[in-house]
Amino acid sequence: MHQSPRENMDHIDRAGGRFVTVMPRSRLEDAQLREWVQTHTPEWTLVWDRPNPRYGDGPRDCWYVHRAPLPSMEAWSIVWVWSTLLTLRQHTRRLRNIAAAIEQFEHLRRRLASSKTRLRGAPEIDLQIKLLLEQHHVGRYLKVRRVVREEHVFKQARRGRPGPDTAYLKITKRRFDVQWVIDEDAITYDRRSDGCYPLMTNDRTLTAAQVLEAHKGQPMIEKRFEQVKTVHEIAPVFLKNEGRIEALFTLYAIALLVQALIERELRQAMAREGIEELPIYPEQRQCAHPTTEQVLRLFSLAERHHLLQHGHSVQVFDLKLTQLQRQVLTLLGVPAGTF
Repeated sequence: MHQSPRENMDHIDRAGGRFVTVMPRSRLEDAQLREWVQTHTPEWTLVWDRPNPRYGDGPRDCWYVHRAPLPSMEAWSIVWVWSTLLTLRQHTRRLRNIAAAIEQFEHLRRRLASSKTRLRGAPEIDLQIKLLLEQHHVGRYLKVRRVVREEHVFKQARRGRPGPDTAYLKITKRRFDVQWVIDEDAITYDRRSDGCYPLMTNDRTLTAAQVLEAHKGQPMIEKRFEQVKTVHEIAPVFLKNEGRIEALFTLYAIALLVQALIERELRQAMAREGIEELPIYPEQRQCAHPTTEQVLRLFSLAERHHLLQHGHSVQVFDLKLTQLQRQVLTLLGVPAGTF
């Protein structure tokens, strides 16, 4: 049975586990702090001050934390995180989305003004407006409405050369149009909390900085889950006995543990020996962070053959390892006598 994220966290907490996760924007606590920062400045604590990861002359990558004075509804700790580069990215993305949406609405206006337009009915136009707002995520910043414009044309009541007493008829045509206005107040409101997001944890012993560090380790955990699905090719299992299910996934957990240990041992040995890269990729391309998958692929063709006669070994055909294979085994701490 599917469980909500809150139920999953409750289960982890009751089982004695620890979690650090991003609080959803739909939570009341998130909205309350974003409203609070409109008139207050949190007491931010600097955790990291690093060079820009992309541009050498760009702004520095600074990360701050602030522990919320009140816990969540479940009495879990809340730590707010603020990233300076994330602030710039979110503000730039917002302006880019607004500009792209306005360009699309200009195109829609030209379509409506054309005599060949197929958007005749109000429901069709309202649907187009809704889709454009959702596509560019600007429904909060652009207030768009459908309007009716009148075009007046005067035509002679009768044929013939016009004169002083010629009568004219006023013909009024109605066309749909769209109007929009940028909600500057909404932009200003959201900009005050740009680059901020809340982390929630049930471990009350962690400092605010440790909560951020624990959360930043999430990509490594996610990478292991990705490897379970790709490298180990885990698939749905049709097992009814819970003990067998636990046994199967225990084997997968052991495989992941061995995989992580091999990678750590190799990478630490490379750092210790001052080796930045190994030609372990196909076609001997360089690799700075070898994975267990690539290590095992390197030895996938390694074989040792025993020639037997009447059940007795006559001759052993040993494998001649390449220089790269010997180097990898040495870095992994495999004794030379074993190969």
